[in-house]
Amino acid sequence: MARKTETVQLPLALGHDPVADREHLLVSASIAPAVDLVDRWPDWRAPVVVLVGPPGSGKSHLAAIWKGVSQARDVTDNLRNGRPVPYRQGAFLFEDADRAGLDETALFHLINTVRQNGGSLLITARDLPGLWPVTLADLRSRLQAATVVEIGAPDDQLLEQVIFKLFADRQLEVDHRVVSYLVSRMERSLDSACQIVDEIDRLALSRGRRITRALAAEVLARRENATV
Repeated sequence: MARKTETVQLPLALGHDPVADREHLLVSASIAPAVDLVDRWPDWRAPVVVLVGPPGSGKSHLAAIWKGVSQARDVTDNLRNGRPVPYRQGAFLFEDADRAGLDETALFHLINTVRQNGGSLLITARDLPGLWPVTLADLRSRLQAATVVEIGAPDDQLLEQVIFKLFADRQLEVDHRVVSYLVSRMERSLDSACQIVDEIDRLALSRGRRITRALAAEVLARRENATV
C-alpha cells in the first residue's frame, strides 16, 4: 500500500481536512448551476437566493465558499432562536431553512432588510420553498420572488473526482477500477463517499493490505448489511 509524501488539498471534502475555497472546487454538471451562482455574486438577479439540494449534495460546502467570498454573516442561529439580526447591510447566510424551528417572522424581516439595503441572502434547503411548511403569507410571497438554484445528486464524474481526492488527501494511491467499482454501487452522496473512503482506509490499515476491489466490496457489503 503506497503512501505518497505530497499532501493533496481536498475540495468538496466532508470530513478529512476540507478546503473551502473556490480555487479548489471540483465542478461537474450536477453542481455547475450552483458554482455559477457563487461566481456571479454580487451580480445576482435577485437579492435572495435559495440553494436546494439533497443531503450530501455539496450545498453546505458551496455555501461556505460563498460565505468566504462575500464575507457573509451566518444568521442561522438567530433565525432558529427568534433573535433579531443586528445588522442592516451586507451579505447573510441561512442554512437548512426547511428544518423544523424556523422563525418565520424573523426570516421575513431579514428578507425585507436585504431587499431595502441592497444586501444578499443565501438560503440552503433540501426542498423547494413551495414545499416548506410556511404559514406566514407575507413570507411565502417573499420566497416566491427568490431565485431558486437546484443541485442534483452527485453524478459519476463528481463522485469519481471526490473519491480520488479523498484518497489522495490521505496520501493513498488507488486504482481507477476500484473507484469505478465504488461509484457504480454506492449511494449518490458526498457524505457517503467520505464515509466509504474512511472505512476502506481503516480496513486496509488494520490488515496491512493495499486497497483492492475485493476490499472495497467488503466495505460496501458491510454498509449494506448495517442498514438492513
